[in-house]
Amino acid sequence: MHLLISKKITIYLLLFCFLVSINNISLMNISFPKIDKIEIIGLNLDEKKKIEDIINDANFKNIFYLDKKYLKKKINSINIIEQFEIFKNYPSTLKIFIKETRVLAQTKRNGFDYFIGSNGKLIRNDNIAANLPFVFGDLNLNEFLNFKNEIDKSKFDFKNITKLYYFKSKRWDIETSKGYLIKLSKDNVEKDLNLFVRLSDEKKFKDKLVIDFRQRGQIILNEK
Repeated sequence: MHLLISKKITIYLLLFCFLVSINNISLMNISFPKIDKIEIIGLNLDEKKKIEDIINDANFKNIFYLDKKYLKKKINSINIIEQFEIFKNYPSTLKIFIKETRVLAQTKRNGFDYFIGSNGKLIRNDNIAANLPFVFGDLNLNEFLNFKNEIDKSKFDFKNITKLYYFKSKRWDIETSKGYLIKLSKDNVEKDLNLFVRLSDEKKFKDKLVIDFRQRGQIILNEK
């Protein structure tokens, strides 16, 4: 009786191994659909091509083996992009929704022209004319964004700026479209700009084009 049971177990094991082998062969022969469509929404043609090249160079054969972490790292290296989302539309379509960064100002680094983006990155400016303030000085981009935030909190309109001068002491000067040169204090940007807005509306200060807030407790007004 015991010998009969052992024979049955052996037969079952052999049958199981046979079925597993057949299934493995079938799985190996399964052909996953390739990524045959890439939809990139929110970028111009040149920038779309960069993302398509990233996907093709990474040799992503199908959606199931798509390395999102790698893809996100590569897309983040494109400075014009502020935010993005990746969606897998099974079986073979990849959708990427892009939000471009806002360009806030212009500057020059190592002989090249750049835009400064609201994402805190430099975007190469290939001879594109733009009505944006030009920033002079070797600045940290985060300091520029903090300064821009202080301006936005004040009553002064950032659109009135033509030039910005950054100093190593982390202080700023502003030149406006009406010819004013505002020498700001280091720590009271919002307060200084609100006072400038009030002074510039008064007739007796119309010809005083240099407004100096650098001295604590006093304002120096001069003609240019």
